[in-house]
Amino acid sequence: MKIMVVGGGGREHAIIKKLKENPKAETIYALPGNGGIARDALCVPIKATDIEAIVKFAAENRIDYAVVAPDDPLVMGLVDELEAIGIPCFGPNRRAAVIEGSKAFSKELMKKYGIPTAVYEIFDDMEKALAFVDHASVPVVVKADGLALGKGVIIAADREEARSAVRSIMGDKLFGKSGDKVVIEEYLEGPEVSVLSFTDGKTVVPMVSSMDHKRALDGDRGLNTGGMGTVAPNPYYTPEVAAECMEKIFLPTIRAMNAEDRTFKGCLYFGLMITKDGPKVIEYNCRFGDPETQVVLPLLKSDLLDVMTAVTEERLSEVKVEFSDESVACVIIASGGYPQKYEKGFEITIPEEAADAVYVAGAVEKDGKLYTSGGRVLGVARVAGDLKEALRLAYADAEKISFEGSFMRHDIGARALKALEN
Repeated sequence: MKIMVVGGGGREHAIIKKLKENPKAETIYALPGNGGIARDALCVPIKATDIEAIVKFAAENRIDYAVVAPDDPLVMGLVDELEAIGIPCFGPNRRAAVIEGSKAFSKELMKKYGIPTAVYEIFDDMEKALAFVDHASVPVVVKADGLALGKGVIIAADREEARSAVRSIMGDKLFGKSGDKVVIEEYLEGPEVSVLSFTDGKTVVPMVSSMDHKRALDGDRGLNTGGMGTVAPNPYYTPEVAAECMEKIFLPTIRAMNAEDRTFKGCLYFGLMITKDGPKVIEYNCRFGDPETQVVLPLLKSDLLDVMTAVTEERLSEVKVEFSDESVACVIIASGGYPQKYEKGFEITIPEEAADAVYVAGAVEKDGKLYTSGGRVLGVARVAGDLKEALRLAYADAEKISFEGSFMRHDIGARALKALEN
């Protein structure tokens, strides 16, 4: 079976490693992949957003199954194009991917169908947005409507910061056209939880919950990043919270999308806040999260390819999806200066004993050696019987990996451990 995975980060590396466990996966192509992924799949230098080239490659190479992992090609309609030439895919089509592609759409969907979320207003006029924040309660959250590499959200502590956020997003086009429209919403408080789920548009199967760490520096300080580490499961996601989420958020979202003729098939990511008034949706993603995937998939006991094909064929209810009750910790090692300006091209040293724990995100391979090529360079994830041991193992491996200017947070999982002690 020839499988094509579109994307080139740590998430895609985790997906490919898991797909390799199925003996039917004879050949796995990664488009474009990266230097680390090249050790587990055949990398093809085609950008994930080059829809025409991807479709041409898939047709010429008689691809049997495609996994479209990143948000951009999903929102651009790659699944539609591949299915049009008879290639089955894991991932939502263009109409369904809008749930992430437009924050305004997702907020209006939640409002229409009574799905709990923050109170909000939508603006496509900067002056009206500025007038609104002059009287809004603070802190307040300002979001670019479209895709922004997971960074299109600014939490403003006061009105001056809120005005600055609006001007940056709408006036200075900090996130490009994604900021033509903004969502301004109330600031919610409580523990955050990420829940990825498999869904075929009829059945929804939540995966193990996780806790992301977005800020660049220890103590949740510094700028927002694409994620500096993750742990799973999330101790705040109790069985009681899970049951409430299924009843009030997960199933209602699937039904809402069906009612809008936007049936969602693939991985639907629920970004949740456990508030004093119960769980509320912060955001939806139309794909596996990064680096959440690196802690969730290692706990999947069922075969990933079998689950994915069941989703595609709308028979998810017939497949047993099981997860281990162990814990996983993932520590991201990044380039100095990330998420702002950073240098590339430094050789990465990974000792043999740590190699199987590594998911490569931003590296190229030259003459058998890996060199940095991105901000988040790699993640180190370890599975153990409890979170404390998983963190010890992950950090022990991470400390053995080196490249010039590297840095990582040293408090990944600290909040989760504290919650487990209470």
